[in-house]
Amino acid sequence: MEITAGGLLEIRITPADVGKRVSVRRVESGRSQAPAFRDTVGVLTSWDQGVLTITRKSGESVRIAESALVAGKIVPAAPARRRGPAASFEELSRVCARSWQPLESEPLGEWTLRAARGFTRRANSVLPLGDPGIPLDEALARVTSWYAERGLPAYVQAATGAAGTQELLCAELEARGWTAEVSAEVRVGALAPVADADAPAAGEVRLTRTPDADWLARYGRVRDPEVARRLLVEGPSVWFANLAGGRAVGRCVVDGRWAGFAAVAVDPAYRRSGLATAVMAALAGRALEEGASAAWLQVETDNAGALALYDGMGFARHHTYHHYRPAAG
Repeated sequence: MEITAGGLLEIRITPADVGKRVSVRRVESGRSQAPAFRDTVGVLTSWDQGVLTITRKSGESVRIAESALVAGKIVPAAPARRRGPAASFEELSRVCARSWQPLESEPLGEWTLRAARGFTRRANSVLPLGDPGIPLDEALARVTSWYAERGLPAYVQAATGAAGTQELLCAELEARGWTAEVSAEVRVGALAPVADADAPAAGEVRLTRTPDADWLARYGRVRDPEVARRLLVEGPSVWFANLAGGRAVGRCVVDGRWAGFAAVAVDPAYRRSGLATAVMAALAGRALEEGASAAWLQVETDNAGALALYDGMGFARHHTYHHYRPAAG
């Protein structure tokens, strides 16, 4: 919305803008004394007898009384889909690592051994961004011993579709009997379209710097809340989104030009109703305010619902990483 120097919202559209893409905010009457606002983005298809009609990209038409408008502006046409922002494997891997920091880490050459009392594989696996400085078999023995000392299984996170050394490491691990237990895609995309997504409930999302009990309950992967909170709040600039008391939640870490999305979860009773989009749109809007322009996320390769959602948002696969574990015994 357009804001004047005095801090007031302005209506900067007229009937002459019919046919253009606009973003408007309207006030909705209700029983609550506090006014409720709703944002709509789409093409202004008519403005007649005091009523605007805005057609969203879904094809839905929204009729809005001129008297209910509190702000409005013309916005650029939605960008054409592309592969997303350019990024090297190393840059993106380091950004991802900073967003999900372990409780304990130790270098092994250019590898990093990470542990967080078993909370997520990402925080309890080796990040091998280079040479371990010793022969591979010796490095893997060191890895196995380090995790055993902490009562944890040994995992090495290695990628395909990224760089030659990573592909080679995957092959070497498999040749030694290590198997990939879980695989996930790292996807990238432009940030502005995520913030601009058609999500009417985005204005109802509450953003905080720490996760509350409702957030943790909806996320659902928490066995030790203390460990989870310690890990989740770490990062360059961390935000938590909560919609309707935990009906939908999400997490975003802003790191320079990048905004990383994670832990997006929706109450099963409310799935496919746009709540995940609303959560991500609210987080993306805050990330834009902090200067980010590119987005990334990680999604397991067998999560068909999430893959479809992110396809629709314009996220494209950058590379795929795998958590390799040694053979039993």
